[in-house]
Amino acid sequence: MDWKDLKKRNIDGTELVLAIVQNEDSGEVAMTAFQNKEAFNLTKDSGEMYFFSTSKNKLWKKGEESGNVMKVREARVDCDADALLYICSITGGACHMGYSSCFYRKLDDLKIIGQKVFDPKEVYK
Repeated sequence: MDWKDLKKRNIDGTELVLAIVQNEDSGEVAMTAFQNKEAFNLTKDSGEMYFFSTSKNKLWKKGEESGNVMKVREARVDCDADALLYICSITGGACHMGYSSCFYRKLDDLKIIGQKVFDPKEVYK
């Protein structure tokens, strides 16, 4: 599947698709982010995860600062072709807060249920 085959969302003038990352070892959803065409193609070509930051309006490679790289083992597209699922091997944690998953809190009471796998103060300068 190519970029042209996906149904994109237009956010602030940029065509984006939702990218969901699943940890291949645990099956846990590690994170979600958006990809623009460049991030999609770089991920496809390199086998490592690239995203587009809507808050910073720029491309970023997962692990470029932290070293917590995500290597794609399998890529899937949903039935509507508007979301991608990447099954990845993950070095370190997925979350910039130090957790293995960005989904480390319960919604009802925001109780932390995840375990930190690294100290963000030591990783992000």
